[in-house]
Amino acid sequence: MNKREFLKRSSLGVTGLVLAPSLVMCKEKPVIKTRIRTAHIGVGNMGNADLNAIASHPLVDVVALCDVDSNFLSDAKKLHPNAKTFSDYRVMLKELEDDIDAVIVSTPDHTHAPASLLAMNLGKNVYCQKPLTHYVSEARAMNKLAQKKNLITQMGIQVHSFFDYKLATMLIQSGIIGKVHTVHAWSPKNWGYDGEAPEGSDPIPETLDWNLWLGTSKERPYKEGVYHPGNWRKLMDYGCGTLGDMGVHIFDTPYNALALDVPLTIKNECEATNGFGYPERNIVTYEFPQTKYTAETLTWIWYDGSGAPRAHDDLKLPGAEASLNKPSSSEQDASLEDKISLDAKIAEEGKLPEQGAMFVGEKGRLLLPHFMQLPQKIVDGEYVDISSEIATIAKANNLGEPIRNYDSEGPKHYHEFIDACLGKGNCSAPFSYASKLTETILLGVIAGRFPNQILHWDSEKARFTEEEANQYLEGRYRKF
Repeated sequence: MNKREFLKRSSLGVTGLVLAPSLVMCKEKPVIKTRIRTAHIGVGNMGNADLNAIASHPLVDVVALCDVDSNFLSDAKKLHPNAKTFSDYRVMLKELEDDIDAVIVSTPDHTHAPASLLAMNLGKNVYCQKPLTHYVSEARAMNKLAQKKNLITQMGIQVHSFFDYKLATMLIQSGIIGKVHTVHAWSPKNWGYDGEAPEGSDPIPETLDWNLWLGTSKERPYKEGVYHPGNWRKLMDYGCGTLGDMGVHIFDTPYNALALDVPLTIKNECEATNGFGYPERNIVTYEFPQTKYTAETLTWIWYDGSGAPRAHDDLKLPGAEASLNKPSSSEQDASLEDKISLDAKIAEEGKLPEQGAMFVGEKGRLLLPHFMQLPQKIVDGEYVDISSEIATIAKANNLGEPIRNYDSEGPKHYHEFIDACLGKGNCSAPFSYASKLTETILLGVIAGRFPNQILHWDSEKARFTEEEANQYLEGRYRKF
């Protein structure tokens, strides 16, 4: 069943027919709640981090836990002994429909949309990990349904709510480097696999429901160490490669700061794949239409894999070759002025951060390391002191001070979602934003199937000019 058929099965654009035939639309729930009852789909690894962050909100009651791996489920149950446990999210949503206010989806990418759409179809607010979906068609469907049902939604890009990224957005929009014409973004991580698909099968662990792990994706024999729990990001049927993992985080701030929509063209310089794993190294070039913060067109270049980024004049930094290190724990409690001075000193050492982004504008460049370091302005090959601009923007926008502690900062994005569910404020990465960011990411992923070829994207029609690329905008849902 392809996505178009899937969407046609429901008058709202999504359906429970394939995933849970007996589910029906729920009654409208009150807008204001005094506590939020959460159900968690996927509670291992990142799902465990999501569970802990959501549960740390004082007005959250964790009522349900779901995972296809009984080991993960058992560990989560120890932390939340009163929560009911399930291996099948369809069963959980059916049985606890009236007892859940919000659903947290922390599964591999291929299950993001099936689980989220089913929860949303029941009127549940949804927090979904990044990238929002595995297919472009799913991203558009999730955005459409969230708006139609007026749901609270948030994509899991935690650093979106961190000081340095909010600050960088405000600096760019203040015109600190003028109109931006180019963005470079990079990560040397390798969530690719250039090898052949494995042959044969291994015994399925007693603790794993392999059919439920596969979910709507096509059936494959289980192979130990290939898919679950950690390598699925490398594979086309389940993940979205490095671009869909670190790319979402590193794209987020420039994308938000420049108020971008989806691109006009996409080209991926990479090796040809065999259709099983993603390319191990990618250089993806996007061309975006103009916004109020950009030149007439914006060129965006993404680099990933070993050795990223490729050398470029736009990426040359002042200073000698040295490492660009994160502040130590002893520096986490420094004042704003001290942190500005510290980050400037680190940047002066002259080596690009391992991961990050560079804005190139008509009045200079702005370097944004990933993560927990302040942005740095460069003009004519020299760093420019912007401490007064940083202090002014931080004060004017109540940003507080940069806290260099992920454990304390990480929950902010999750708590923002819960507060919005309680009627207190709004989410900063709702599906209306996340769907477009994800679509942009996924177009670059698709371009990896057509090495060194420029693809032209028609946003209004949601189709490529190159017909052969359109088959990858959606997939087929297996009945399971």
